[in-house]
Amino acid sequence: MTNRWGKWIAIVGMGLVAFSFLYPFLWMFVATIKPEKEITEVGLLASQYSLDNYRVLLDRIPILRALLNSFIVAVTSTVSVLIFCSLAGYALARLRFPGRGLIHNLILFTMVMPFQLTLIPLYVMMVKFGWVDTYAALILPYSMSAFAILLFRQFFLQMPQDLIDAARIDGLGELSILFRIFWPLSKPILITVGIVHFMGIWNEALWPLIVIRDEMLMTMPQMVALFAVAGQAEGQFGVQLSAAALMTLPVVIVFVFLQRYFIESMATSGLKE
Repeated sequence: MTNRWGKWIAIVGMGLVAFSFLYPFLWMFVATIKPEKEITEVGLLASQYSLDNYRVLLDRIPILRALLNSFIVAVTSTVSVLIFCSLAGYALARLRFPGRGLIHNLILFTMVMPFQLTLIPLYVMMVKFGWVDTYAALILPYSMSAFAILLFRQFFLQMPQDLIDAARIDGLGELSILFRIFWPLSKPILITVGIVHFMGIWNEALWPLIVIRDEMLMTMPQMVALFAVAGQAEGQFGVQLSAAALMTLPVVIVFVFLQRYFIESMATSGLKE
């Protein structure tokens, strides 16, 4: 009986904790369909519900174009990271070459360096290459990730050496071993890197504000930030929340469908030698 009560108490406790985390998001989405004067109320009920805030948002800014831009940038950058970082992680984990340890240490060093330190040199490079106001300026600086390289390296270190030796005996090259053997066995880490990087790029606002001026190339965070602070929202809280809700929704959907693999990878892959 005691164990049964303990189980129910744990379930109720976890439910309350989960609700406390989910309620702000639920309130935000409900507030977007409330009348403006009722948005500040803490509850979820309203005298009426409508999509007027979304209609106003669509009339004032090209939010759907910004949504498409963010999708193009986030997906392209994520695919690049999965390919290039898995290549780098495989090389650091399974190949023997001079300077491997130094490269690994340099990658670790870049992780502790604030991104703001590289903003000006990186912007100068974009200007020299003529990439300002192009997708290249949004995608290429994020086509590699030190964090992703280290995750792939640690995961690939756990692969049995006998598997690699057998593949080499069968005549497979290093690229074939990576993409035909390692990748099918690495679905959790691939999804984890994909989710983390996709969410990071999707929510990035500072870099697009620096390199993008053309409204038709702006990403969602950039568009939402300018919409909120540049006066286009005209102080309407519901319209601002609608823009934030549209920006948040894709990330929530991606995480909901892929969270099982994300949790599995976090549980099975550690950053240990």
